[in-house]
Amino acid sequence: MYIDVAPLDIMVIDDSAYMRRIVSAMLRGFGARRIHEAEDGADALEKIEMQPPDMIIVDWVMPVLDGAELVKLIRQPNFVCAYVPIIMLSGHTERSRVLASSKLGVNHFLSKPVSAKALYNRMADCILYPRRFVSTDEYFGPEPRSQNEGQLRTQIGVALDENGMPVEQTG
Repeated sequence: MYIDVAPLDIMVIDDSAYMRRIVSAMLRGFGARRIHEAEDGADALEKIEMQPPDMIIVDWVMPVLDGAELVKLIRQPNFVCAYVPIIMLSGHTERSRVLASSKLGVNHFLSKPVSAKALYNRMADCILYPRRFVSTDEYFGPEPRSQNEGQLRTQIGVALDENGMPVEQTG
């Protein structure tokens, strides 16, 4: 499965300069050329207003404005990039946190340390299988995944790996 990420503006937000470098290096390896970095949510908001990204990769735990608070601000219907795919990263992988990220409107949650394969697959899923957005009094974001999504994709010829991600089928 190949996705062309070269034309995308991708923002990487993490308070760790080391993690930003690692994720940015992975993105360059995937072919990304327009990578923007921010050290926390407040820094990201300033940069987003100047250059809205096509995709956001954000850490959960950061000082000043953490990833969860940033996502809440982004997922406002009139925000400049309210519909942009968001991949949340965190070293805190408790079930409650994963569920909370979904309720915030995050497209995918990845645990640290992040593998290049997992990141690429989540990016591919966002690009190849965009979910429509829903708006209620309590939620604005991508439509939650259905329980039978895997069955439906199998029926239409899309194989899924053990993590529920699309995989390329070979003859």
